[in-house]
Amino acid sequence: MDRKEVRARIEKVGIVPCARVTLPEYAQFAAEALYAAEIPILEVTLTLSQAPEVIESLAKKFPDMIIGAGTVLDEESARRCIAAGARFITSPGFVPEVVECSKQANVVVFPGALTATEVISAWKAGADFVKIFPTATVGGTHYVRALKVPLPQIPLIVTGGVNQLTAFDYILAGASAIGVGGELLPKEALVHRQMDRIHELARRFRTMVTEARAELESD
Repeated sequence: MDRKEVRARIEKVGIVPCARVTLPEYAQFAAEALYAAEIPILEVTLTLSQAPEVIESLAKKFPDMIIGAGTVLDEESARRCIAAGARFITSPGFVPEVVECSKQANVVVFPGALTATEVISAWKAGADFVKIFPTATVGGTHYVRALKVPLPQIPLIVTGGVNQLTAFDYILAGASAIGVGGELLPKEALVHRQMDRIHELARRFRTMVTEARAELESD
């Protein structure tokens, strides 16, 4: 799966689940649950020290799943994750060397940004998407709409405060995808291996994305 295909899959699914976990087995279970729930995407953050090893394991176990690395703050970490099989690299902010490293490796990259200046800088650097973080604290859907007015050509992934109450409206506001953490992968569901619970949450978020896009198309 090349960069173009990964980018298209992320846009199609419209949901980027994030596993910010403390143990590798929790990320493993998250991947299993999401794959079965028809959301074949997972971001494993580098706040887990074994993240590159987990990414490598998941990439081999689920070859048609998009496993990516999150909270990537430097070029060395990006290289390690790409070598492990990460199909996308993302950061909470704009780190130019991480974007450049990912581009050279032909791997999808979406740096974080907040202001219009940061969004433009990240996009001009070659980002596939720009991740707005933390969205909820700066105005939520109103802020996303405001950004999309002058920057309609830049695909945005919104993260930080996305939940069942806001997911639909973020897509309506113009987000290409939503980044979801604990609202889709609750800690207790991972610890206690509550597969059905994650499947139900996944179904709800998938429905919200589908229905919001249908509404946009009908306008």
